[in-house]
Amino acid sequence: MITIILKTHVKAPILTVFDISRDITEHEASTKNTSEKAIAGVTSGKINLGETVTWRAKHFGFYLKHTSIISEFESPTFFVDEMVQGVFKSLRHEHIFKETNNQTEMVDVFKYEVPCGIFGQLFNYLILKSYLTKFLQKRNQHIKQRAELLNLTIY
Repeated sequence: MITIILKTHVKAPILTVFDISRDITEHEASTKNTSEKAIAGVTSGKINLGETVTWRAKHFGFYLKHTSIISEFESPTFFVDEMVQGVFKSLRHEHIFKETNNQTEMVDVFKYEVPCGIFGQLFNYLILKSYLTKFLQKRNQHIKQRAELLNLTIY
């Protein structure tokens, strides 16, 4: 299993960051470069425990579909989305939130397995892991900017 761990510090309350992170519309806004769109399941608002969403997005020149379920949920500190159907052999994304000194630390633990044996492993080594890391970083920057903007307008 391949693991990507990212930490992002956000100057906003934990609940604000948590809610933006599970908001379908915010997810779509953060992934405009891949034309990501929720097409089934929860397609707007905030996703919750036991709910699914199917995404359609363009990666590497191909439109792909990916269905996830929120398999674990503890507001406002933790939720997990896991692939139900998609191109990976398996995928588990843990979203962890910790509040300290009026800031929220957002931690992503993104674990996945690639299909296609040695060819999948080679593709991961050469391209995929870096691509996914940048994809997650861009999404986290959107969450950070949105949460910090909301935090400024509230106070």
